Amino acid sequence: MKKNSFGLRGLTLSALATALLAALPAWAVDPFTLRDIRVEGLQRVEPGTVFASLPFRIGDQYNDDQGSTAIRSLFALGLFSDVRLQINGDVLVVIVEERPTVADIGFTGIKEFDEEVLKKALRDIGLTEGRPFDKALADRAEQELKRQYINRSMYAAQVVTTVTPGERNRVNLNFSVVEGDIAKIREIRIVGNQAFSESTLRNLFDLDTGGWLSWYTKSDRYSRAKLNADLETLRSYYLSRGYLEFRIDSTQVAISPDKQDMSVTVNVTEGDRYVVKSVALEGEYLGREQEFKSLVTMRAGQAYNAEDETSTVKAFTDYFGAFGYAFAQVEPTRDIDRANKQVSFVIRSQPARRVYVRRINVEGNNRTRDEVIRREFRQLESAWYDSDRIRLSRDRVDRLGFFTSVEVDTQPVPGTPDQVDMTITVAEKPTGNLTLGAGYSQAEKLSLIAGIRQENVFGSGNYLGIDVNTSDYNRQVVVSTVDPYFTADGISRAIDVYYRTTTPYSQQGGDYRLVTPGATIKFGVPFSEQDTVFFGIGVEQTRIEPGTGLPDAYDQYRNDFGETSRSIPLTLGWSRDGRDSALVPTQGRLQRFNTEWGVAGDTRYIKANYQFQQYFPLTKQYTLAFNGEIGYGKGLGGRPYPLFKNFYGGGLGSVRGFDQGTLGPTSLIRTGVSAGEQVNIGGNRSLALSAEFITPFPGAGNDRTLRMFGFVDVGNVYGENDTRPNARDLRASVGVGLSWISPVGPLRFALAHPIRKFPNDRIQKFQFQIGTSF
Repeated sequence: MKKNSFGLRGLTLSALATALLAALPAWAVDPFTLRDIRVEGLQRVEPGTVFASLPFRIGDQYNDDQGSTAIRSLFALGLFSDVRLQINGDVLVVIVEERPTVADIGFTGIKEFDEEVLKKALRDIGLTEGRPFDKALADRAEQELKRQYINRSMYAAQVVTTVTPGERNRVNLNFSVVEGDIAKIREIRIVGNQAFSESTLRNLFDLDTGGWLSWYTKSDRYSRAKLNADLETLRSYYLSRGYLEFRIDSTQVAISPDKQDMSVTVNVTEGDRYVVKSVALEGEYLGREQEFKSLVTMRAGQAYNAEDETSTVKAFTDYFGAFGYAFAQVEPTRDIDRANKQVSFVIRSQPARRVYVRRINVEGNNRTRDEVIRREFRQLESAWYDSDRIRLSRDRVDRLGFFTSVEVDTQPVPGTPDQVDMTITVAEKPTGNLTLGAGYSQAEKLSLIAGIRQENVFGSGNYLGIDVNTSDYNRQVVVSTVDPYFTADGISRAIDVYYRTTTPYSQQGGDYRLVTPGATIKFGVPFSEQDTVFFGIGVEQTRIEPGTGLPDAYDQYRNDFGETSRSIPLTLGWSRDGRDSALVPTQGRLQRFNTEWGVAGDTRYIKANYQFQQYFPLTKQYTLAFNGEIGYGKGLGGRPYPLFKNFYGGGLGSVRGFDQGTLGPTSLIRTGVSAGEQVNIGGNRSLALSAEFITPFPGAGNDRTLRMFGFVDVGNVYGENDTRPNARDLRASVGVGLSWISPVGPLRFALAHPIRKFPNDRIQKFQFQIGTSF
């Protein structure tokens, strides 16, 4: 009878083969035919898993080489801490010892992280509930947890792992963490600079030594990624000012013994400042050399600027791409004359082969439907590659406002030199928006406006919104929905249904009401990539319910034209949006023009308004913005302009510092507790002009989500009895404000001081609103 056994315990896979070869002479067996195979020691692993890993079956010829292969295969499963083979005659017995399984993972002492974040990090290295466990995996888990804390500048964090055995060969893991304090940057030094002061260069960095807003910006927390970005900013600063040979020699990061303070030292060599001597073109330019020359931004006699060099190469590449040459090679070479501090450029170009797009892939849209993104594409599949259309496609997807980032990547198709695949990767953001507005005045005290909006309902790209005004004198409910692709050609459809009940002109009491139910439907037709024309129709009824506190102007209108006015207005509008961002614009222009024409019903009128916004980027940090809006209304057919269609001025969106809607013509109240008062009733003409200087918030560095602005507002509202608007009647204010991209939407505070006002004007110095520009 043959009886022999051999196995391995505690050996790594890399040493397994060597150990087997050394052991074979002692445990060698003669080849024989397997009559049976048995497995012993299994608890949770299925027998079929073991049998599937064996290189032999019952009835096969068995030898020592096959035994060695079987042990290697079983260890490779990662399920066993020990594997042995025992031979009893012509029966092979496989004896295994299973590795324990992780039953539960817990944490104590965790404050900086949510437990799910850490569990995901451990899952990425293979440690999770239900998976086999060994000591090496626990060590890796400790290192991974420490790495997570280091990423948040918590270098003093300590992790201790406790393994508690459980029933059925399972273990419970608990990671006890002593987080310690956050290590903060106490010093940043730049050594070797001569042309620029150290303070000037340090101000370029997002990392700093902290300030009173560091709790929000976390700019004093060291991060290797942030430091690398700052070093690139430093390098770009020098290269864009002529220092062609600037280099960063070394960077030292030191941490104090208690792991609480860090210092960063950057050693630089500036080199000399160079001037561009000449720029020449060589290579193939598709017979359009003059057109390519016009794209060159480097000029002889000017200081070398790396940004000009980069933009020229990009402009060449994009222009080649507009003709289908996706992989054009554009290489600038420099001839440096160090004696005269000059540099000459030769740009060599080779368009290579013209290609077309085989397939367009969309990634990252877990919620938004593919079609919502694809319908914004202007680059089509199976069409010639066009860089202009690709860039436009990317911008259109970004302007949807559903994503925090939109990236386009182009990959060549293997084995096919004239085809590429394009992948557009998006990162989704919450598209629900809570809008809140508030103002305080001595008369109305606190008034509130609220709205709930969803810009991407169920990932369809459609808009649905509900706005509610809850002030004492103006109450309304508006339900709006927009389908931006009502037709496949991109014609949009917007439907508004509203119900308003207002008592706007009696601030001290009154029981009259203006009740206005209505509905509109509007279609938008895109005429170009930036221009859209809108047209629509509506139906509206306004009922003037008499009572105390009603201004004379409304009482007279009710007596002349009845208590109820019905109207069927037609709408026509146009918009052009060329801003770089709808949320935090820094450059570009927005224009809107809207008209409303009452063509049927009890009223006949026309109402028009035009808005213009322009943003000028002064530097990376500073932006100058202008906003202007004018409105005009006129009665038609011998009828006056309806009072309830008046424009209003003052407050947010108009002249800040004045109470909302209180500029312009007035009317006397004859009844109620407000009898004898003159109240503002708006007018048929309005003007509002604003200028803002936008800067980073002190202590926030280059963070664009938190910014300050100073502003100047000018404007007023005029009535039909005013022969013409008079500049001497304009109101004006100056002030400062704060804009913050908060979790619930863009928030703007404004503290204004009227610099041109009149005795009866109502002042409201502090105002804020969420979800508005200007």
